[in-house]
Amino acid sequence: MARWPKPAEGSWTEHFGLGTEPISYDDSISPEFYELEREAVFQRAWLNVGRVEQLPRGGSYFTKELAVARTSVVVVRGKDGEVRAFHNVCRHRGNKLVWTDYPKEETSGFCRQFVCKYHGWRYDLDGSLSYVQQEEEFFDLDKDALGLVPVHCDVWAGFVFVNLAKEPAQGLREFLGPMVSKLESYPFEKQSERWLYRATVNSNWKIYMDAFQEFYHAPVLHAKQTPPDWSIAAQQAGFEAPAYAIDGPHRLVSTAGVHPWDLPENMLKPIEVITRSGLFGPWDAPELGYDQESAGINPARCDPWGLDSFQVFPNFVILVWGQGWYLTYHYWPTSHNTHVFEGTLYFVPAETARERVAHELAAASFKEYGLQDANTLEATQSMLESRVLERYPLNDQEVLCRHLHEVTAQWVDEYHKSLEHAGA
Repeated sequence: MARWPKPAEGSWTEHFGLGTEPISYDDSISPEFYELEREAVFQRAWLNVGRVEQLPRGGSYFTKELAVARTSVVVVRGKDGEVRAFHNVCRHRGNKLVWTDYPKEETSGFCRQFVCKYHGWRYDLDGSLSYVQQEEEFFDLDKDALGLVPVHCDVWAGFVFVNLAKEPAQGLREFLGPMVSKLESYPFEKQSERWLYRATVNSNWKIYMDAFQEFYHAPVLHAKQTPPDWSIAAQQAGFEAPAYAIDGPHRLVSTAGVHPWDLPENMLKPIEVITRSGLFGPWDAPELGYDQESAGINPARCDPWGLDSFQVFPNFVILVWGQGWYLTYHYWPTSHNTHVFEGTLYFVPAETARERVAHELAAASFKEYGLQDANTLEATQSMLESRVLERYPLNDQEVLCRHLHEVTAQWVDEYHKSLEHAGA
C-alpha cells in the first residue's frame, strides 16, 4: 500500500517489500515472454482507450487498434447516451467493420448505423444487426444472434476503459484501487483542449515506461532543457523524488517543482519569457477549483509542486502538473521489441491568443522531452538483446521500474497457474 514520506531509515524499495538485487530484463527481449504477456496481461487487464470528450453525442464513435490483442475495437456513444465497445468485425465474413481509407489506421466520426463496406450489413449503435443485404438468400439466418461481439466497457473520471476477457476478474473501480480512484475528484473534464503525439518506437513497451517512471536520468539526459546552473547542480547532487506510492499493480511518483515566473530572465529562454510558458507548462495556471488532498495529489505537500505521475497498470500513465494541465501516456505493444507510444496533453481551452501560444509551446517542449527520452530506447533495446549482461542494478529512485517488471511477471505466473488448474 501507499506510504510516504520516505522512512527515516532504509529505502523506498525495502519499505515496499521489493528485492534490492539486480534485475533481469529478459521480459523485455524475449519473444516467448511477449506472447505470454498478450494473454496474461493485455487480454485480462482494463485498458484505457480514450476519453468521453471523444464521444460528444449519440452516434459519436472512435476505433482503437490493439495489435497486442490481435484485434480492433470500436467505441460508440449510443442513442441512449451509454458508452459501449465492440470488436470491430462484421459477423458475415469477418471484414473490419469501421475504417476510412486504410484498414489499419484508427478513425473517428459520427453515424446512425455501422455499415460494412464489403456486403452492406448494417448494425445499430447498440451492436444489434439491423439489415442484411439479400437476407432471403441465407439459410436459417437468426439476426438476433448475429450482433456485434461486445467488449466489456466502463468509464471512470471520463476515461473510457475496455477489458477483453470473457469475464473480467474485477470491475474497473476495483481494478484501479483506492490510490488511482481517489484521483476522480480532479477536474479532468475542464481540460478538453487536446494535443496528441504518436510514434512507433523500436523498444519493448516496458523499457519506455521505465524511462518515464524515474527521474534519476533527468539531470543528465535533459540537461539542455533546464538552466545551466540547475543542470550542473543537479548532476552533482543528484535527484530524489519526495514521494512514491504503490497500490496493487499501480504506482505513483510525485516531484517538487519550480515557479519559473520568479526566476531571473538569464535562467530562462527568451521564448519562455515572451509566451509565459515553459519549464513544465503555462505560467498563468487556470483556476481548477479542486482540493489536492481530496484528489490524492501532491502527497508530500511540496511548495512549489511539480507533478504527480500515476502509472496505471499495464500501459497507461496520467501526469497531473502543478501548473494546471495534465498529460497522458500510452504504450501499445506491437512486438517484443516495438510499440506505439502516444502522448496527449490536455489544457483548459484557450480563450486568448496568448493562452493558445502558451499551450503550443508546452506541447512543443513536451515533444522535445519525449524525443530525448525515446532517443536512448533503441540503444537500450539493442544492447539488452545482445545478452552480454544478464542482470542490472537499480537504485532506490528506480523503485517503480523494479515494481513494473515484478508485477508483469506475477500476472504471467498467475495466468500459468490458472491454466494448470483448469487443466487439472
